[in-house]
Amino acid sequence: MNKLIVPAVIVASMAAPAAWAQTPAPQGPRFQPKPYFEMPLEKDPSRQVRLQNVVIPAGAGNAFHRHPGDQWWAVQEGEVTFTVKGQPPRVLKAGDFVYVPRGTVHRNQNVSANSARAIELNITDKGVPQTEPVAD
Repeated sequence: MNKLIVPAVIVASMAAPAAWAQTPAPQGPRFQPKPYFEMPLEKDPSRQVRLQNVVIPAGAGNAFHRHPGDQWWAVQEGEVTFTVKGQPPRVLKAGDFVYVPRGTVHRNQNVSANSARAIELNITDKGVPQTEPVAD
């Protein structure tokens, strides 16, 4: 199992929750998230925890973005190309996972000919948009 722990280098993004906005939908195939649950984080109602399944059709991807909290991503089927801005892309296969610290600029793409599926756990600030787009 491959494991990637991304260094938490983007501290400044933690101070601007009012600027968070939804990532625009990409052209063509789109991610298909299905939340299992979203609820306040126990003992810290200022944050929330969400677990969701994400289907990524062949050719789908998202733009560079960051989140107001931490994210764990595990590929269950297919391949997903995970890129941290400024680093080489990594192809994640079934069983591979990444931890994405708060504010890390990243994107996910399915450049294969087959659909992919992942499970995603997020612990983020409550009451703010969960994704902030970042220019390529």
